[in-house]
Amino acid sequence: MSDTFKKIKHEMMKMVPPTLFFFVLLHAVLIVRALMVKGTGIAFETSASVLVASLILGKAVLIANMLPFINRFPDHPLIYNAAWKTLIYTIIAGILHFLERLFEFWKETHNLAAANQELLQHINWPQFWAIQILLFLMIGNYCMFSELGRVIGRDALRSLFLGPRVDVVPREWQEN
Repeated sequence: MSDTFKKIKHEMMKMVPPTLFFFVLLHAVLIVRALMVKGTGIAFETSASVLVASLILGKAVLIANMLPFINRFPDHPLIYNAAWKTLIYTIIAGILHFLERLFEFWKETHNLAAANQELLQHINWPQFWAIQILLFLMIGNYCMFSELGRVIGRDALRSLFLGPRVDVVPREWQEN
């Protein structure tokens, strides 16, 4: 039982960084959406729904990281894997973003086909793509830091940003 508890704790701890990142990211997106449609009377998600979405996305990142094709360029410069993961995660985020809007229309129609038709007729595409661009940029940052942490280690990355500073640059990277 102790080994099972340790495994669950380990998995939960691995889920904390992406979940916190997406919690902050989704709140930023929520604020931007609210500012875009201020005064229209459109209701927005609450922090509780953002928390649930963050937990789902955090777990999705962990599951995606276990897929064999996600770490496609381990011996190339970090930008290859960061760009690849950014593309994958952004596509997933776009699908989830679209499904979230679809769910709003489904609650009114209770028919998936009718909800999709209503969504396609009433969606604000410039707003949708503006949010996708924000997600792309923020996910790109997450992927770059994640790849850097993978190469130099989480502890070294943490010490660079939060201290105490330690020498994390390998000697072969340093100039003579």
